[in-house]
Amino acid sequence: MHQNFNRREFIKTAAVASVGIGLNLNSGLVLGKEKGKRVGIIGLDTSHSVAFTKELNNPNAQDKYGGYKIVAAYPKGSEKIESSTKRIPGYIEEVKKHGVKISGSIKDLLKEVDVVLLETNDGHPRLEQAMEVLKAGKPMFIDKPVAASLRDVMTIYEEAKKRKVPLFSSSSLRYMPSAQEAAQGKEGKILGADTYGPASLEPSHPDLFWYGIHGVETLFTIMGKGCQSVTRTQTENTELVVGVWEDGRIGTFRGTRNGKADYGGTAYAEKGNITLGQFGGYNPLLEQIIKFFETGQTPVDPEDTLEIYAFMEASDESKRQGGKSITLASVMEKAKV
Repeated sequence: MHQNFNRREFIKTAAVASVGIGLNLNSGLVLGKEKGKRVGIIGLDTSHSVAFTKELNNPNAQDKYGGYKIVAAYPKGSEKIESSTKRIPGYIEEVKKHGVKISGSIKDLLKEVDVVLLETNDGHPRLEQAMEVLKAGKPMFIDKPVAASLRDVMTIYEEAKKRKVPLFSSSSLRYMPSAQEAAQGKEGKILGADTYGPASLEPSHPDLFWYGIHGVETLFTIMGKGCQSVTRTQTENTELVVGVWEDGRIGTFRGTRNGKADYGGTAYAEKGNITLGQFGGYNPLLEQIIKFFETGQTPVDPEDTLEIYAFMEASDESKRQGGKSITLASVMEKAKV
């Protein structure tokens, strides 16, 4: 051993370093735990949880995400949807490899984090889970769907506003580069849009809430809010939802359940048309989430998000009434009861 080695000074230095960066005893990995930048996940029943963890906790990420790290996760999500519940054991092991501590309850999780990613795949427990986070005053990103009913979605946003807690929800498809270019006026004012995407159904959820929301959010990214009424045609493998905006513009969403599962569409603008696609992954959304956590400013106006869910609820009502035109105002009024 080198004679100048000072064991006491080494231990002192190591102790200071461990306080600054945090040692996760679950995995032996050392992760940043800077106060204010500790991220918690609720729900390990979706691949999004693993994808976000791998990206944020990647040692090579450096300053790309401002030092935010996922430090804890509460795994419980759906209790009834088998395709979700069966993922949980494997996803627990995946996130633990990246230094994430597994919490026994949301209450325990909230003691160790500053901001929250609500990732539970099932929309039914979302209201109860979100309320715990809102009561704790933690800024929160809610992945799709915000909840399994328009009424629950409205309640979550009302509670966030009342408690003055920053809240953000979005599909990753909103940040598809071509959609952003169209929305930002690359070819001038938007005159209309058609979007398409997978629309698999889950019996426990309103039809489009489960997967069609991605294509619907793409439509609203292009068109903006202001949809007045909706009509819907459904066959075994296809949805066709037509929305009429207050200025007379028309936007459509085509949901598919056979053939290739893909996202895209066309934005019709004053100077030319823009082909929408391809989906480029989760990183653009994750960058927006981190910016939201850093600033407390919601990238998507809550009214825009609420209108998306009203659009999907109106489409269900149109289906129930045999394709009749349904106003968004009517379903939002009904959801208040």
